[in-house]
Amino acid sequence: MEHSNSKEEEILLSTTQSVCPECLKRIPAKRVAKGKQVFLQKHCPEHGEYQVCVWEGEPGYQDWVQAQIPSAPAVCATEAVNGCPFDCGLCPEHRQQTCCVLLEVTNQCNLHCPVCFAAASPADKAEPELAIIEEWYRMLMDSGGPYNIQLSGGEPTVRDDLPEIISLGKKLGLVFFQVNTNGLRLAADEQYVGRLKAAGLNCVFLQFDGMDDSVYRKLRGKPLLEVKKKAIEVCAAHDIGVVLVPTLVPGVNDGQIGDILRFAISKMPVVRGVHFQPVSYFGRYPQEPQDVDRITLPRVIREIENQTDGQMKIAHFRPPGGEHAHCSFHGNFVLMPDGYVKPLVQAAPGGCCCQAKPVTEGAKRARQFVARQWSAPRKTGIHHKQQVEAQSAVGDVASLDEFLEQVNTYTLAVSGMAFQDAWTLDLDRLKQCFIHVVGPDNRLIPFCAYNLTNRQGQALYRRNL
Repeated sequence: MEHSNSKEEEILLSTTQSVCPECLKRIPAKRVAKGKQVFLQKHCPEHGEYQVCVWEGEPGYQDWVQAQIPSAPAVCATEAVNGCPFDCGLCPEHRQQTCCVLLEVTNQCNLHCPVCFAAASPADKAEPELAIIEEWYRMLMDSGGPYNIQLSGGEPTVRDDLPEIISLGKKLGLVFFQVNTNGLRLAADEQYVGRLKAAGLNCVFLQFDGMDDSVYRKLRGKPLLEVKKKAIEVCAAHDIGVVLVPTLVPGVNDGQIGDILRFAISKMPVVRGVHFQPVSYFGRYPQEPQDVDRITLPRVIREIENQTDGQMKIAHFRPPGGEHAHCSFHGNFVLMPDGYVKPLVQAAPGGCCCQAKPVTEGAKRARQFVARQWSAPRKTGIHHKQQVEAQSAVGDVASLDEFLEQVNTYTLAVSGMAFQDAWTLDLDRLKQCFIHVVGPDNRLIPFCAYNLTNRQGQALYRRNL
């Protein structure tokens, strides 16, 4: 890991625990400020010192925090014996309930991306049968569900029976389904998309990294922009909401943030959101990362403001209400008839003045918001809360009814999430994760723990599919 040569004064902000990127043993860590940067510093007795930048610039690291009251999982399936992150299941040390659950329905993929969370496309095919997936669904309902479900892999659309997987979940009481996909099959097989819609698919979580094919050649191994556009068209024809999901890599596509947002706006209302994911280093990646290979959340927010010419500003984004404050950001924007976007709710980025709220309420609100916003627009009905937010966002309007319909149909959710790897893992953040994966023995594993790999690519939890 790159070490800073800066002579700036180090200010100890707080302490936490992390893991060694070499051996994945739990080790002490501290959060240290140097000027406008915040570093996670840690020491492994066997493998030495590590330091990585986890936050830089505005909005400020400490200003971004809002007070939250922890909440234990609805059901703890394991005991706290070895300590975080080794007892996931979830265990009683976890401080948050579940919002979204990922189900890996295949280890196969129709791409071989240089960067991949799952290191997908192995030689040996492994796909759980419907009976196993039914066990997962029943476990989730017995563990406090229904939760939002993301079908993932590998590439889930390589399964011909994906519609049956969705309809089975719907029958068992699960409400919201999204498919995490590269879009290749959606673009090529409209009949398949029709089957997914009929089964109850609500949303497509579409890998979408940039606006020219040089980005896709670098990150995905082949030109894919026209395929992505076609997938969006097919989803629009079948009334399926789409969220664009760019993996942001410095020097590759961080200069296209504004272009991606403008494209998303041009494709509303089928495009319901843009969810930026700064690159993290687990699964498959070309080389050991340095700080220059990373992009922090505050930098993403600043780039959004710079690259949208101030239409979307730092002040329009908020920290999360459910997961740890330093894990994500979100903001909602309404497309007006004149082609410009307005923030639906304006707020200062910090939340430290607010009264502490239980994180379980944050998880519940996030689950409800995602199900409502990421699905195709509702045909009728506006929530009272949306009406209040709309009025506060724009003040007097010529026709409130017309504006409320605009809110219903033309709201774009813009968000970002910083997944943790072996270098950046902060166990305080991990304990508050509300995105979980059904892992070994039908246990719920926080996403960043499930995908955690050491420098050699050896996983802590991920199945050896």
